Amino acid sequence: MLHDMALDVFPWTKSKPRKTQTPSVGRTRQHKCGQTHTWKRSFLNIDFSLCLRSPIVSLLVHFLFVVSTLFPVHSSQFGDHHPVANQTFRPKEELHKLNAIRNRLQLINKPPVKTIQSSYGDIIDCVASHMQHAFDHPQLKGQKPLDPPERPRGHNQMDDDLSDSFQLWNLSGESCPEGTIPIRRTTEEDMLRANSVRRFGRKKVINRVRRDTSGNGHEHAIGYVTGDQYYGAKASINVWAPLVENPYEFSLSQMWVISGSFGDDLNTIEAGWQVSPELYGDSYPRFFTYWTTDAYQATGCYNLLCSGFVQTNSKIAIGAAISPTSSYSGGQFDISLLIWKDPKHGNWWLEFGSGILVGYWPSFLFTHLGDHASMIQFGGEIVNSGSSGSHTSTQMGSGHFAEEGFAKASYFRNMQVVDWDNNLIPLSNLKVLADHPNCYDIQGGVNNAWGNYFYYGGPGRNVKCP
Repeated sequence: MLHDMALDVFPWTKSKPRKTQTPSVGRTRQHKCGQTHTWKRSFLNIDFSLCLRSPIVSLLVHFLFVVSTLFPVHSSQFGDHHPVANQTFRPKEELHKLNAIRNRLQLINKPPVKTIQSSYGDIIDCVASHMQHAFDHPQLKGQKPLDPPERPRGHNQMDDDLSDSFQLWNLSGESCPEGTIPIRRTTEEDMLRANSVRRFGRKKVINRVRRDTSGNGHEHAIGYVTGDQYYGAKASINVWAPLVENPYEFSLSQMWVISGSFGDDLNTIEAGWQVSPELYGDSYPRFFTYWTTDAYQATGCYNLLCSGFVQTNSKIAIGAAISPTSSYSGGQFDISLLIWKDPKHGNWWLEFGSGILVGYWPSFLFTHLGDHASMIQFGGEIVNSGSSGSHTSTQMGSGHFAEEGFAKASYFRNMQVVDWDNNLIPLSNLKVLADHPNCYDIQGGVNNAWGNYFYYGGPGRNVKCP
């Protein structure tokens, strides 16, 4: 069985998709600004036709026209989770919001050297690496991305073409020129979906964040190690496309590198894959990163949506859709992630696959993680908004419980940590925890083929999870 498991996994580094069905694409229309938008899973029913470079007056006029046509008396503000009936439309507030959106987009979207239009809806801008948003940070202004650091010892690197084949945007063969990085363009529609323009790109604040409980509807099934000093972590995760019931919920699978208390000073570095209709406007799984130094309150963000993470790779677009995905009782496709602290400069680097450096989080971003991590977590997280009056049916992982095992449940395998001397070593004393095991559960183990591993996930609402 273990031998079959080892042979039946098709990691990115060694296989091509087998009978992979291309994700269905909804009706596509041409935007007036020359952008193509896919509306199959859109959560906005109004075409605003806003152009990033159009004057703000034009935006307001168009906006007021649409609203006055469809809602002659009252309107609800965009992005509210539960719009209030008979809410008076206030032009000054809407003008302020449109101005805020325009200013934010000018910060995020840098002038591209080249633009690539994905047939799946993403627009990829090839931006000069030294012009990326990270270098707007006062401590990075005028600098350029650093050279690659020394990898942890015990890390196997193999030549592969993973970066050319795992994201939907580059399936056409288009690529970014040398010296540039691919950045998924943020649109007006992205920001209009958000609950708050000010907090766009950030996770919602989780009250009383702890490793052994959920908060604000966030539910987890995780494996974790603590009680030592950690300088990084590595794991392979199989990728799925779980159902997300509500546009303001998400489902993700990731690694957390954590330090500080589980209060307002929590530091985390995170990477994995996620399905987030609110953030991306669709239900594709996407490669993502995150960081915070104050428990998700005022610092940090997803991907490249704030000054922080410095991307060095010219082929991977953080936040872009992943293809292929695993299938139930079929082919399993996993991604390997390695996060480690450079012993020389102290920055935290991210590697994808085998030898593909994505970029780094500068050490000055952090307080506690300026030194080392005190905990490593691996696993899944969903948001249960409770909007239907019962538990959400948003799936975690594959949407199946851990007991179903290989090719049916989601897994993490070959989990390791980096020690003080920059060595990758096996986990010791891995603990597993599920906040609501009747909704999402987890089962761990160890074997020669996969080292430390666990299966996790679930369907959410069922007869035992009302």
